[in-house]
Amino acid sequence: MRALTLGPEGTYSHRATKSITDDIEFVESVTGIVEGVAGGEYERGVVPIENSIEGSVTESLDALADRNVAIVREIVTPIQHALLAQASEFEAVASHPQALAQCRGFLSEEYPSAKTEAVASTARGVERARDDSNVAAIAHPATASDDLQVLARDIQDSTSNATRFVVLAPETERSDAGGKSTVIVYPNTNFPGLLLEMLEPFAERDINLSRVESRPSGERLGDYIFHFDFAAGLYEERAQEAIDELREIATHGWVRVLGSYDTEHVL
Repeated sequence: MRALTLGPEGTYSHRATKSITDDIEFVESVTGIVEGVAGGEYERGVVPIENSIEGSVTESLDALADRNVAIVREIVTPIQHALLAQASEFEAVASHPQALAQCRGFLSEEYPSAKTEAVASTARGVERARDDSNVAAIAHPATASDDLQVLARDIQDSTSNATRFVVLAPETERSDAGGKSTVIVYPNTNFPGLLLEMLEPFAERDINLSRVESRPSGERLGDYIFHFDFAAGLYEERAQEAIDELREIATHGWVRVLGSYDTEHVL
């Protein structure tokens, strides 16, 4: 089974993807992963969706709203950031923007004069550190190999730092079985109480919403797309009833059901 995820080798996405297959290819954008799965070129794609410190990965939310794919599994993995460098002195720290943000407190306290450099992935930061002795990287300590020193471990600002990844499959593999489901709603309208109307179908049926997120639709200012994760499977009548009500609210827009799935924890 071929899977596509964020590269190069050594990213947290790569570590999550290894839990489902060893046949892995890499791109450097979430949009590329979603397009690869939606177009049928890859059987699976793995994208980060949410971090416990920095919140949702907006590129993933936007890409999922633009393409027809299914979510077939959720992978939760702890984030263990380390500071890697050729030597103890350096001028800049390179990593993915979320990793830099997750270690903001450590960097400001221990290396206040170091510049930060945002790159496409934590693995790209490691490559920068290997190529330039004046650059350190933030990444998993296992990516250090023999050419970089691990100057500090567990430098993330929260010890409970974890990231949710979702495993994508072609739309035809969407499942109704699982303990959790995701839907995306574009109401294409705006009126007082709109959000409340979309929340009520879940509350009335005792369905717990684990995540509610809004993103600009790109159509006009003040127009939004809503992402809902909820703790119920699509096989349940109450879930289907709630989604039917969402479709009535979004008569002038659309509702995209990404499927039901279970959660796996990967170290």
